Parts: sequence; C-alpha cells; structure tokens
Amino acid sequence: MKQDSIILLRDLSRDGIMRLTLNDVARRNALSEAMLAELGSAIAQAGDDPAVRVVVLAANGPAFCAGHDLKEMTAGREAEDRGRAYFTRVMARCSGVMQAIVSCPKPVIAEVTGIATAAGCQLVASCDLAIAAETAKFSTPGVHIGLFCSTPMVALSRNTAHKHAMEMLLTGDMVPAPRAAEIGLVNYAVAEDALREATMEMARKIASKSSLTLATGKRAYYAQREMPLADAYDYASQVMVDNMLAHDAEEGIGAFIEKRDPRWQDR
Repeated sequence: MKQDSIILLRDLSRDGIMRLTLNDVARRNALSEAMLAELGSAIAQAGDDPAVRVVVLAANGPAFCAGHDLKEMTAGREAEDRGRAYFTRVMARCSGVMQAIVSCPKPVIAEVTGIATAAGCQLVASCDLAIAAETAKFSTPGVHIGLFCSTPMVALSRNTAHKHAMEMLLTGDMVPAPRAAEIGLVNYAVAEDALREATMEMARKIASKSSLTLATGKRAYYAQREMPLADAYDYASQVMVDNMLAHDAEEGIGAFIEKRDPRWQDR
C-alpha cells in the first residue's frame, strides 16, 4: 500500500512494516513545517492502523535529516515580535512529533544514511531503535551558529551517557556511525549496501511478535524509566500482571510448553 506525498513516502509491506521515507532531498530532508505536519500525521496513522506492526523511518538523498529549515526559520523573524510566536509554534510542533514517536504503540526504527544533524539527530534519538550505514554521521552543531541544540539535547541525553551527550552538544563535532554505536546513539553501524536489509531483518523479527505485547512493553519501558526504582518496580509488576491476563501471553506460554509456534491475536 502506498500513500505518498511529495516529501514523505509511505509503503506498507505485507508483513506489516510501514516504511516512511523522508523525500525532501532538495532541502536535505529538513524538518520544515510541511515535513513536521506530514511526519506527525503518518506516525499517528501508523499507530492507529492494526495492519501496521513496525515503522521504519528512512530517507532519500545524501542527508537523513539536516534539522530545522533555517531559511524558513529566518523568514519567521520578519514578524513584529521578531519571530517569538513563530519559533514557539515550530518548537512545540517539532517536540510533539518527537513525543509522538515515543508514544506510538508500534516500534519505530530509524534507518540512517548520510548526515543526521541538530533536530535530525534528535529524530534518530527519538526512535526506539536505529541502524546506520557506516558512512553516516551525526552532530548537534548549533554551537557553531550561536544556537545551542537544546531540544535535540532532550532526546540525545536519554540515549547516551552524560559526558558523551555533552561532548556532542558543546563541540558540535560530527560523530561517525561506528562511534555513534559505541555511545548508544544507534544500535549498529553496517555497510551501506547492507543497511536496508539489516533494518528490514530487524523489523520483520519484531513484526512477528504480538502487537499487544510490543505496545504494552514500549509504553511501560518509557514510563518506568522516569520513575524512582521502587516506583518503577511497583508499576512494572502491575504491568506484568495485566500482561499475564492477556490472551497472547496465555497463548505464547502455552505454545512454548507445547513446543509449537504461537498464534497471535493481538489481544
């Protein structure tokens, strides 16, 4: 199934993998207002569509995503308030898209080629998993232009250790994909010609699981991460109880005992 716009391509495979491909190549797949609107809508629809089991976020062209469209942002300064209302709206919309990825009940995997900078790096960090071509590079380069990458910092600091995040934020240096894997920004760095298959292999593996189980686990993971230890265990224990009472847990445990493949009903 294809429902393409000009700047965002959608392709749903038979096994439930929705590929969303950033396609604004001329603007290096910048997170323009139009791209944010398209991406936010696509993530919401994928989350609601029972036919979608996993989302893969990819990109065409030499850049995965170059962050905000700075020409568009500069034009916003022409307002009487020097752009305050416009900047506030754009940052809120961008933050909303990043949070929508996290709250989407379907796992989201970034498939990264080229560069992912500023809000583009934030986009990668916001995904549940990320696989990058060995030639890909990442940076939060705002310090080079007098604009600290404060919103990318939120996602970056939740993926990497403190000192690694601060190094990227304070220097703005490019981080090659193998190093990005070492510091936890991406899961793996693979040869560029093997990237799509590596990503799709992971997507197919995840898509074969119960969608109910995946949604339960993803929601619980992000919720417990922000809690004190005792509260996290109390919360996770209740999640386990509710999960145990679900049909798919009963079916999965029965299938394991009976040495057969489970038949998921996603309930």
